Amino acid sequence: MSQIAGDPGSKDFVEVRLPAAGAYLSVLRTATAGLAARLDFTLDEIEDLRIAVDEACAILLQQAVPGSVLSCVFRLVGDSLWVTVSAPTTDGRAPERDTFAWTVLSALAGEVDSTVAEDRTVSISLHKKRGAVPGLS
Repeated sequence: MSQIAGDPGSKDFVEVRLPAAGAYLSVLRTATAGLAARLDFTLDEIEDLRIAVDEACAILLQQAVPGSVLSCVFRLVGDSLWVTVSAPTTDGRAPERDTFAWTVLSALAGEVDSTVAEDRTVSISLHKKRGAVPGLS
């Protein structure tokens, strides 16, 4: 039975929680690169994923509640890395999917999705598979 993203029973996961401020994003870029390297992603795939995580965080930080916490969960599943970044937001609005930023995310990460919880926490999920053609999952 394979594990899927979001499965709390997944043993290969890392969660990073940090202040919802751009000054801390270098920590997530470093974690992203390290975990992607663990899955033997190519250097180009690692860089694409680092940029995608950074872009997803930038989208969330625009509407994050001041002084809140940005959460990033990495799940290693087979030859894939699932990354979900979440932050409580002021308006609980999902990111627009017809923007340049969303296009960049999709091109760099493969599968991209977003959700909004009842408490206005917005999450952006990225799924990058090793060896996948850019823009496709």
